[in-house]
Amino acid sequence: MRRLSTQEQSFKQNFADLLAFETVSDPELLKTVDQIIADVRQQGDAQVLKLTQQFDRHPAHHFSELELTQVQLKTAFDGLTVEVRQALELAATRIREFHQAQKQEGWTYVDALGNTLGQKITALDRVGIYVPGGLASYPSSVLMNAIPAHVAGVAEIIMVVPAPDGELNALVLAAAYLAGVSRVFTIGGAQAVAALAYGTETVPAVDKITGPGNRFVAAAKRAVFGQVGIDMIAGPSEILVYAEGKNNATWLAMDLLSQAEHDTVAQAIFITPDESLLNAVAEAIEQHLLSLPKAGIARTSIANRGALVLVKNRQEAIDLINQVAPEHLQLCLDDATEMAEHIRHAGAIFMGRYTPEAIGDYCAGPNHVLPTSGTARFSSPLGVYDFQKRSSLIMCSQHGVKTLAKTADILAQQENLDAHARSARYRYQD
Repeated sequence: MRRLSTQEQSFKQNFADLLAFETVSDPELLKTVDQIIADVRQQGDAQVLKLTQQFDRHPAHHFSELELTQVQLKTAFDGLTVEVRQALELAATRIREFHQAQKQEGWTYVDALGNTLGQKITALDRVGIYVPGGLASYPSSVLMNAIPAHVAGVAEIIMVVPAPDGELNALVLAAAYLAGVSRVFTIGGAQAVAALAYGTETVPAVDKITGPGNRFVAAAKRAVFGQVGIDMIAGPSEILVYAEGKNNATWLAMDLLSQAEHDTVAQAIFITPDESLLNAVAEAIEQHLLSLPKAGIARTSIANRGALVLVKNRQEAIDLINQVAPEHLQLCLDDATEMAEHIRHAGAIFMGRYTPEAIGDYCAGPNHVLPTSGTARFSSPLGVYDFQKRSSLIMCSQHGVKTLAKTADILAQQENLDAHARSARYRYQD
């Protein structure tokens, strides 16, 4: 795991190189994805089935075999052990409670001229949620995508999840049942995104697609944006841990490895002004890699994209954190809430020594679908607001229109839009 210090002359360039990463710029990838989307638009179910058989080695002979029934979802839920079912239910309850607080209602007010102005907030009609399958099976992703949609009032939630070799993850299906998913299709990749965006004979077209996936999924989401809404172009998982003062090096090491084990291109960065703590964390990482089941993935991740960064003081760390705009940020120090006040860019901030990022992944309550690759500079976590849209409300009074229409008439003339001007003028002249 590389070591960097802000005292090094080449630090700025080295740090910039560490952060450089592009998820979906490969021309061959984009060409392949565009062709998949075009084929699905033309051939519908037949092409989705063909690609599912090809890429996922799914044994289905007919498209109908790719859709699961509510009975299958309930059976998966009922088959959970009591311990697992209770954990899933607790997570769902906490996620629902948090997102209920995000729900917004419409509003209006009457201005000094007697005009009524405001906003109407409505839920999307139908959304699609993409859930990773196979080796990466995440029931938590089902809860984090479906529950906010339900809270927002979305009428129909369509879930797609790949099932390599036809194998289904019972916990993912159980989560879909618990979260109230309307329909589930065992399809994945760019073909699933295309089916959701444009619809097929069986898969209904949706208004928005949310949820993480591989680079084919990310590229496909970018390609269909405009036909449908999307939550974000998700890159590899990231964590940045800042620590000072008395800390447990093993805790910090495991926090870093918790993201490194996701993917060989995931990123784990540790920043501290304490060189002895930096050394202790480095040693703890090596020790735990010896017993971690996904050590190969984690080791590649930290070797390629990880870093241990020594800073002079907290302010240097704050500047670096805001430069990174990390997906997950842990502040492991006594006055974490005070330091958090200075953080402008981060997907989620975990404050204090007793708040590991892993809790946020499952059951804290806030959403774990977060902006990556520096997009926290302008993006937010997935939330209820992603499943709602706003319409402006404008109703002029007979008195109020005279002032506003005259103003509109003048400005429209300045823009050489005569029909606009007359439309307004007739309202106050007549």
